[in-house]
Amino acid sequence: MNISNNIKIFTFLIFFLFILTFFCCNDKKQLITFNGVAFGTSYKIEYYDFDENPNISKGIDSVIQSINQSLSTYLPKSDISKINNGNTDIVTDILFQDVFKLSKDIYIKSKGYFDPTVGVLRNAYGFGDTNPIDSLTNFKLDSMMNYVGFDKVKLLTNGKIFKENKNIYIDFNSIAKGYAIDKIVEYIQSNAIENLRVEVGGEIRTTGKNLMYDINWTVGIESIDSKVSNRISRARIKLVNKSIAGSGNFRKNRYDSVNRKKYVHTINPLTGKAEQGNVLSSYVIATTCAEADGYATTFMAMGIEKSKKLLSELDEIDAYLVYLDSLGETKTYITKNFKKLILE
Repeated sequence: MNISNNIKIFTFLIFFLFILTFFCCNDKKQLITFNGVAFGTSYKIEYYDFDENPNISKGIDSVIQSINQSLSTYLPKSDISKINNGNTDIVTDILFQDVFKLSKDIYIKSKGYFDPTVGVLRNAYGFGDTNPIDSLTNFKLDSMMNYVGFDKVKLLTNGKIFKENKNIYIDFNSIAKGYAIDKIVEYIQSNAIENLRVEVGGEIRTTGKNLMYDINWTVGIESIDSKVSNRISRARIKLVNKSIAGSGNFRKNRYDSVNRKKYVHTINPLTGKAEQGNVLSSYVIATTCAEADGYATTFMAMGIEKSKKLLSELDEIDAYLVYLDSLGETKTYITKNFKKLILE
């Protein structure tokens, strides 16, 4: 082989390497982030793709609009609002039916501690979408308990909802936000996107990895001493193709100056009381964010001992519970698989 041929081969190799380098550098996925407001709170979505696709943002808006139209108690013309107002002709959509069936499953497994019909009490205490009842006496509370009980509500085969009493108020707000995250993740994944993180009001679901650092997505467990203006993490965990949701009474409460009582937003469906139990905060990891959301609320209402028992019976559900022991000291209960995810 002569020198001329060697030069040609060398030039070709240099050109080939240049082309390969050019395409590799321009084939790298970038972090795309956008923020918004939905379901009465903020959301943040992060995903990796080659370029930003404006259709994804529009699609997410469509998902949010559909869920609001089906499940939002704050929209007077939503399906759930019409049902709560006595309309028996509403044929529910698949979104409503999904949430209804999952809620019924958690209601049964928790022996009634998770109950979407607690909405009538949430409104009475001032945590819903109506004005609170002044001077909420035990007599008034006992009367409203006649409208509580998810076993009094049925999803019929034709998609309609049957309520034993027209005054029963269905409220899926303790699970709908997590469900919304699941549907947003499903939509983004349908666009051939594998690495993403969706957060709505503190509830989070991740898939894949954080490609910028080539590590798993990480999430903070908020401390009960945390303030809105200064959030403090109690721990950090890695979240791999899972969801996490939290619930706590350390911020959400209301003082009734007439009764001189403090009400917390977690209501015990079996007693109707909005009083602080021994579980102060509850963080739950599950495959779907709807499950995590629902069980986080459940453990707040159940108390620590019943929560431990239920957790021992559940597959794929793990929790980080902060609670008060019999001496009033703050303790934590962390399931074995949850501990494995905590970062040093």
